[in-house]
Amino acid sequence: MTSGVAALWSHRNSLRILVRRDLAVKYQQSVLGYVWSLIEPLGMGAIYWFVFGVLYARDTGRHLGDAAQSYPLFLITGIFAWMWTSSALSEATNALTGQSRLITTMNVPRQVFPIGRVTGRFAEYAAGLPILAAVALAYTVRGRADPGWSLLALPLAVAVQGVLLIGLALLLSAFNVLMRDVERVMRLVIRVLFYATPIIYPLSLVRDSDLPGWLKIAYEVNPLVGIFQLHHAIWYPDEFPDARLLATTVAGSVLVLVVGWWSFRRLEPAVLKEL
Repeated sequence: MTSGVAALWSHRNSLRILVRRDLAVKYQQSVLGYVWSLIEPLGMGAIYWFVFGVLYARDTGRHLGDAAQSYPLFLITGIFAWMWTSSALSEATNALTGQSRLITTMNVPRQVFPIGRVTGRFAEYAAGLPILAAVALAYTVRGRADPGWSLLALPLAVAVQGVLLIGLALLLSAFNVLMRDVERVMRLVIRVLFYATPIIYPLSLVRDSDLPGWLKIAYEVNPLVGIFQLHHAIWYPDEFPDARLLATTVAGSVLVLVVGWWSFRRLEPAVLKEL
């Protein structure tokens, strides 16, 4: 894995070119261009705010605590991070099958292609951070948010999420070449993960529920749970994951990266043969 990382670093210019190409192709015939990467999460946030922040405001506020007075900020913080996750997993799954000609002709580590999809979607997430900061500033001025040292949760959340997504991208892209059903299954998995992760609701809602203990433990084993707690903790320090959840999240993300990298290298000959 060390030699693979070194090879990837030596081809970082190729990775940058691939990311720029993907972004250019994605928005080349779009009038609004990169603005679409902001419109979609903001639109989703508006819909969920109307449902849970207006129609079910009483029930929502009972579980949100300090975030009840700034629920739109809570929503878009999670949704912006989720768009990076869902887009990266969707596009990384077919990163090899959709670029077979490049893969068989370019002399670069094949990991560049799925990692490039994750990196490209991160660029879209980063483009939305000024919008997120502006919304947070508006609530801070009104006394409904109090960011401070908790802002340090942002780089930690991004780093852990990046590790997890790269591991999953390597794993899914390789398996999808050998079993094309993976791409279809992931559509359902991504939809389930959205509601099985504390994005539009707080983690306390699950912990205080009547679900069986084993199910709550299984729920928190998902690294995305701790990652989105970190994202919410940027503005709400009380949401910062406890030591057990944070350790589970970091360890799980690193394990996924190691397994994904190892599986990709083992499957690479079969993948190239199939392509």
